[in-house]
Amino acid sequence: MHLLPPITISCSHEHAAFPGTVSISAKTLLAVIDDIRASLGRSGIHKLVIINGHGGNYVLSNVVQEASIEGPTMSLFSMGPDWNRARERGGLVSDRHGDMHAGEIETSILLHAAPDLVCDGFAEADHDSGDRSFLLVRGMSEYTKTGVIGFPSQATAEKGKAVLESLQSSFAQHLEALGEWT
Repeated sequence: MHLLPPITISCSHEHAAFPGTVSISAKTLLAVIDDIRASLGRSGIHKLVIINGHGGNYVLSNVVQEASIEGPTMSLFSMGPDWNRARERGGLVSDRHGDMHAGEIETSILLHAAPDLVCDGFAEADHDSGDRSFLLVRGMSEYTKTGVIGFPSQATAEKGKAVLESLQSSFAQHLEALGEWT
């Protein structure tokens, strides 16, 4: 198994109204993934798990579907079921819709893995945005002024640890789906 360096800029267009947001187009992200996959293929590596750290990278689901038409060659981690299981195992009280960005789950992970990155005042930053039917059209700024959509006040380092342990377990399932882990 090989670990590649992260692609640190991706599709974040829904955050465009927040200063400092840098995005690449879905077309560019697709091209980067295709180029990486082709390069790995020339080295005899024909299976790839994409670890996605941002929900706005919608195009990655289509990339994986297309790559796996002839058989399992690519998987996308993490997906909805992975996050649902992690939320349950972590004992989170919020749900995925209400806790979308900088809320209980993300803050819990940071409190466990990198507590120095969590800003003071997170416990008073809860924001329930309600229905976000037009997030893709209007962006995040229509639904939050701070970037928070969720409940960071519910976050704990213990929850973050349990969430990450669950995600680690789920990752093994993605390798199994590719026939790489038995």
